[in-house]
Amino acid sequence: MQVLFHGHSCVQLTAGQHSILIDPFIDANPKSVTRAEDVNVQFILLTHGHDDHSMDAITVAKRNAAPIIAIEELADHFSQQGVQTEMMHVGGTWSYPFGRVHVTQATHTSSIRTMDGQRVYAGVPVGFIIEMEGKVIYHAGDTGLFGDMRWIGQRFAIDIAFLPIGDRFTMGPDDALIAAEWLQARHVIPIHYETYPPIQQDGKRFVEKLGDLGIAGTAMEPGQTIEVH
Repeated sequence: MQVLFHGHSCVQLTAGQHSILIDPFIDANPKSVTRAEDVNVQFILLTHGHDDHSMDAITVAKRNAAPIIAIEELADHFSQQGVQTEMMHVGGTWSYPFGRVHVTQATHTSSIRTMDGQRVYAGVPVGFIIEMEGKVIYHAGDTGLFGDMRWIGQRFAIDIAFLPIGDRFTMGPDDALIAAEWLQARHVIPIHYETYPPIQQDGKRFVEKLGDLGIAGTAMEPGQTIEVH
């Protein structure tokens, strides 16, 4: 499996003929090194509706005829924009051509900003456990630390966990270190940091602290890929 980091919380997973995209925020991301119109995927997963996680969802979905997998209210919103969707709910598991998706809780909010600046409720925020090519990937979405991360680590043998470390809007590095221990993931990749001044963090320092705990980690740069064996 190949992991491609597009920056912020946007991750692309590719295994064989299947490629999926999580939380597309590309064109408006000052750190991005690609364009949404150049991304080729078969499915899109959205953890919640905030702009910095869903802004390029329609562009990528329509160009690729790629369904969007999201919580019901968020899926309804994109369905009304003429995009094919697959709705799920927290605790649910479903099989897709690329593998299986299990929806976890996340402690955050979720809304869509309309053209007139209003905010529309977009269901609850979530995280995803993705089983693909024999690997288990956890994308936590935007979240603070919560106790059921212990259960997630017990329930799933996680190969890679994508954890936010930006602080202010999500958990910061200290809580993310606790999450990494609870999840027992083989490898941890920090996300949702450095994009803007309010969430400036030292990803490499975070990875060093993971190493002190005996946990492998990588602070990926936008455009960087790694292979998961």
